[in-house]
Amino acid sequence: MSKAFLVLEDGSIFEGESWACEGETFGEAVFSTGMSGYQETLTDPSYSKQVVVMTAPHIGNTGMNSTDAESKRIWLSGFVVRNPSPVVSSWRSESSLEEELIKNGVVGIRGVDTRAITRHLRDLGAMRVGIFSDTLLTREEMAIKVRKSPYMVGALLADEVSTKVPYLVSAVGEKKFTVVALDLGIKAATPRAMAERGMDVHVLPVGSSLAEILSYNPDGIFLSNGPGDPAAMVEIISLVREILAARIPLFGICFGHQIIGRALGFDTYKLGFGHRGINQPVKNLRTGKVEITAHNHGFAVSAPIERNFQTVYGAGLVSHVCLNDGVVEGLELLESPTFSVQYHPEAAAGPHDAIYLFDQFATLMSNSRVTNA
Repeated sequence: MSKAFLVLEDGSIFEGESWACEGETFGEAVFSTGMSGYQETLTDPSYSKQVVVMTAPHIGNTGMNSTDAESKRIWLSGFVVRNPSPVVSSWRSESSLEEELIKNGVVGIRGVDTRAITRHLRDLGAMRVGIFSDTLLTREEMAIKVRKSPYMVGALLADEVSTKVPYLVSAVGEKKFTVVALDLGIKAATPRAMAERGMDVHVLPVGSSLAEILSYNPDGIFLSNGPGDPAAMVEIISLVREILAARIPLFGICFGHQIIGRALGFDTYKLGFGHRGINQPVKNLRTGKVEITAHNHGFAVSAPIERNFQTVYGAGLVSHVCLNDGVVEGLELLESPTFSVQYHPEAAAGPHDAIYLFDQFATLMSNSRVTNA
């Protein structure tokens, strides 16, 4: 097994062994603290152009299966582990982790201290990174290539991960609502969670117009998670303002939450090292309850937490806040049927403390029907 090097833009170099595919790869270095759920991470389109460091040292023992995939492929640019499991022990496994990484052309590195890398990124912030295996480059040459790679700030990536053609996820049992979901990098668990609540979910490409959306006669519109910088999504932000003006029930998750925030007039900003993993405490300011939630975001919305705010679409408030660092985790309009959260209530691989938000979306659409009757 050949040597491999993980090289950060600040010049830090971690030496390990080549794993999965050999070669070079570049992206934003981020870490995930989850001890499980690596398959959902790998197949989540939100991780496009990112190199994921798995903090937990032992990864891969449950293998991979088609049922748990969040999309049809692995999206991340590189995968970093300390000790990949040599044995797959789950009865649900259909292939090994390394086999799927090779199948998808993912460059990986093993044998590095992923906890040390995590601490480094927590102290200095997420940064550009490269993985180099079987290379003749010097350390200086590798660092130069990393520093020439693209930044995540300003990145427009939703077009690369969005579906190219519309598709339908049918309601389970009796159909109660029609929802149009704009695919900015949607996870399969999201329309599935809505379908389980009687929603026909029409998933549309990112470039869909308001006329195309309204042709489905939706009871509500959903904005999905996705990769990139929300400030770069100028056309979608403009579309969301049209939706807000039309007072159509609107729900956004993660990237969708950030875009709704910008449509309401708030700024977004890059977090130091982001929130990723399945153990983030979020307080519901409406109920006072704390939910343990799953996150994957490197940007956040800047909105006032201590008071209600005014927008051209009426008054609103911050509904949820992260207890670790005070980041805004939810927005809600008081005079219009709109709300959003920064985290993942569908949380494939768990936790499921926030799954009630899909019921809240159903209630919002039901109340809107009564109001407009």
